[in-house]
Amino acid sequence: MAKKKTRTAAPATASADVPVVGMREPCPCGSGRRYKACHGREAAEASTALVRRPFQGLAGECDWVALREIVPSATAALSVRPEHAEKLGGRDLTLATVLPLAWPALVRTDGHVFVGLQTNTGSGDASRDVADALLRALDSDHGLPVPPTMPSAGPRLQDVLVEGAALDIAVHSGFDFWIEGSGAEPTADVRASLERANASVVPTARLAGVEAAYWARIGTKEHLRWVLPHDEEPLLDALARLKAAGSDGLGDGTRLIGTFRAHGLLVPVWDLVPGTEADELEGPAAAFAVRLDEALAETADLTSEERHARAGLANRQVTLR
Repeated sequence: MAKKKTRTAAPATASADVPVVGMREPCPCGSGRRYKACHGREAAEASTALVRRPFQGLAGECDWVALREIVPSATAALSVRPEHAEKLGGRDLTLATVLPLAWPALVRTDGHVFVGLQTNTGSGDASRDVADALLRALDSDHGLPVPPTMPSAGPRLQDVLVEGAALDIAVHSGFDFWIEGSGAEPTADVRASLERANASVVPTARLAGVEAAYWARIGTKEHLRWVLPHDEEPLLDALARLKAAGSDGLGDGTRLIGTFRAHGLLVPVWDLVPGTEADELEGPAAAFAVRLDEALAETADLTSEERHARAGLANRQVTLR
């Protein structure tokens, strides 16, 4: 009878002491097993563990979420901490919603570094993914895109960007910023990607008077999507109080139709009167912000009508990430 093979247990070596190698290579700890079945298992699990609020702690967390999930085309300048500034070498560093072919980052021939937020792949921590792309871009040659990876460890945006640096967001009607000022002729792939992207852009504008509120014209309808920083439960209570009181709108003919979750935050959505332009919402949005703060400060139990309104809002929620 053949002897039953026994699996050799991995030596009790801390993962931090074991070098990172390819997942299919022998584990450096000497166990005789492949890295992915030994000390690489922890790294693989870490790469898929979902971070509920990846942008928490960054200045403008709500705008980070909006640029990641609902804004088609926008840019903002980024500033890195001194330990990374030397590699940047005085070049421009720009955050972009989308880059050609959904690249995580690219370095133009003029040295301008772009980092993308809306990418096709990533781990469970969007902040680590973007930071990884940013740092790899600083080490890349001019004129090259940064390919996608799935980092299981490494710094996050909170570790790389200057603490407290606000986002000065510019919303665009297209993606011509990919090549504007580069002085180089784009490749055929980039030009084709640019044409497809420009053709699909939804007209969008950021309100100036409140944070992270974005007007959009989708087909023949206008909407406002507003990323709010408050914890979900008290925010739903507050929205329910306003809805029950008939004060959840942004003016006559508007309607709060529900909310969705994105990266740990709630995003209420309003239907607007057909033809409404973004600048017409500045006053109503500012007034709503005051009413919302007052509703958030309420401590009394919800009334029967308010509980019914809350249930309606909760039942119309979806989660993007």
